[in-house]
Amino acid sequence: MLAIGQTYVIISNGIDLSVGSVLVFCSVVSAQIMLALSGEPGTTFGTTSAGWGVILAGTVAAILTGIAWGLLNGFLVAVAKIPALIVTLGTLGMALGGAQILSGGTDVRAMPELLVTHVGSGRFLGLPTLVAIAALVVVVAGLVLHLTRFGLHTYALGSNMEGARRSGISVVRQTLGVYAVSGAMAGIAAVMANARFATTTINGHAMDNLTTISAVVLGGTSLFGGVGSVFGTVVGVFIPIILLNGFVILGIPPFWQTVAMGAVLILAVWIDQLKRRLRKRG
Repeated sequence: MLAIGQTYVIISNGIDLSVGSVLVFCSVVSAQIMLALSGEPGTTFGTTSAGWGVILAGTVAAILTGIAWGLLNGFLVAVAKIPALIVTLGTLGMALGGAQILSGGTDVRAMPELLVTHVGSGRFLGLPTLVAIAALVVVVAGLVLHLTRFGLHTYALGSNMEGARRSGISVVRQTLGVYAVSGAMAGIAAVMANARFATTTINGHAMDNLTTISAVVLGGTSLFGGVGSVFGTVVGVFIPIILLNGFVILGIPPFWQTVAMGAVLILAVWIDQLKRRLRKRG
């Protein structure tokens, strides 16, 4: 889910380092809203008896919160003209710190039982519900990127920003939209993470930005913008996952997993640069 939003941003020649922290912030907001609406005490541990209406409210809150962070990123990049790397590095710390302030630095460990059993562990048409949700979002995001004006403008923005501006595309509005998509994906991912783990996992997403960027680049999206696809990202997602799972199977200490992910990202960027040089020579 995070890699889908990252794909839109990178195709537009941007970067979003804040996705993991925005996920954490959205998960805390969503969990606290669902806990408050359930009427259960704040110290509840485990699951609550909240209904689907409460879950819907928590889901909408998470998505809107993610969109708000995305719009903040987009505004600072497009209007304030601050480099995306600096903006999203700053909001990375802001979102994570905000989540810790809201939660007091401890995970919210009370999720609706319906959310955990039917979404986190349930199945839909023979598939795990989380996989079905991810597949649906991938299809919709792919169609939007490749078959709509918004997607065409996203490619144009990444290919040549000045050319896009002169052709009548609102660069500010498009940048806001792209980062809003990334934030919305983080909000959806936050609800899915809450459902899967039955807790907010505040300290469990430190490597999400590195993982998503690696997956997007490995899937064929250029870090220099203008080239890429959602379905390529889906393929790219499996490479770091297989790598990390292989380390676990081989019993390699988790510290080496971080080293490997960094090396994979550097290799992917180098390959991308090499491909660009070959295209220019051609």
